[in-house]
Amino acid sequence: MEITGRSHRAHYIGLNYPEAAAVFSGAMPVLLPARAHDLDVEGTCAQIDGLLLSGGRANIEPHHYGGPPFPDDEPIDPDRDNVVLPLIRGCVDAGVPVFGTCRGLQEMNVALGGSLHYRIHLLPGKLDHRMPRGDDVTTEEVMGLKHTVKLTSGGLFHSLVGKDEVMVNSLHGQGVDRLAGGLEVEAVSPDGVIEGINLVGAKSFAIGVQWHAEWKPGEHELSRKLFKAFGDAARERAAKRRNGVGSID
Repeated sequence: MEITGRSHRAHYIGLNYPEAAAVFSGAMPVLLPARAHDLDVEGTCAQIDGLLLSGGRANIEPHHYGGPPFPDDEPIDPDRDNVVLPLIRGCVDAGVPVFGTCRGLQEMNVALGGSLHYRIHLLPGKLDHRMPRGDDVTTEEVMGLKHTVKLTSGGLFHSLVGKDEVMVNSLHGQGVDRLAGGLEVEAVSPDGVIEGINLVGAKSFAIGVQWHAEWKPGEHELSRKLFKAFGDAARERAAKRRNGVGSID
């Protein structure tokens, strides 16, 4: 995300993301700036071995999926939208592993043709999935486990942990509406919100989770194993690149 300060502009990402990728995926994180005007999708995909999509305060602008316009005060990040959405499609085509967390899951769904609900808590029968707010709310309270998700029997997530349900954190206002073609559901919240996705028939690892898997994955079995699987897929990609194979068949 790009932010504007009084004296300078900056790109930033929370430290938990590169730390989780380094420690639990065994990767060397490289941060990609949101420079859509000079993005070379094919060239970028040829040089990276995995794409980790972080969460973010801003939501994907609705014109990318045919949704109604945002209110004027809604935080947006058009530069990120215009970099990440084509980059996801390029990575999928090139066999580059993709792992999306929170906004990252939403980006995967939109990039592949799906749509989003603007505010889940306003829908009939849905819970409020947003983070708690207030001056006295601690980081542990914001990032702590909030609700269960049911894992799809026989799916990847279920096979990794051998459980029907796991607890996850919850810090999102938007969520999947129409699931993109080719994506299958890996996890669902008690109120029916899609919390995990897997791209069917992908050339490599292509997974998204609605929770913040980068938060203390050492204490969360499924998040930890997903980061490991992502790292394993990235190493496979790296080995194929060294051997002159451009994509995973």
